[in-house]
Amino acid sequence: MLTNLKAALAVRHLRQVDLALSLKIPPSTLSEIICGRRSADPSLRARIAETLCADEAWLFSTLARIPPLAKESEVLR
Repeated sequence: MLTNLKAALAVRHLRQVDLALSLKIPPSTLSEIICGRRSADPSLRARIAETLCADEAWLFSTLARIPPLAKESEVLR
């Protein structure tokens, strides 16, 4: 899942369907891209980044699994 892309939409108060319509692509296509079931070609990635005024590399990066943090009591020993 492309959490940065979802975050960019949320910060801008945009729905996926609104972005899809402005890009002239089916909303289902954008949903599949965000969910990771489909990859966006380079030109679509650039258009999405331009439309959201965001860095393309950041938008399309995924978060790595973050290990659980140590408990506070373990850190203060």
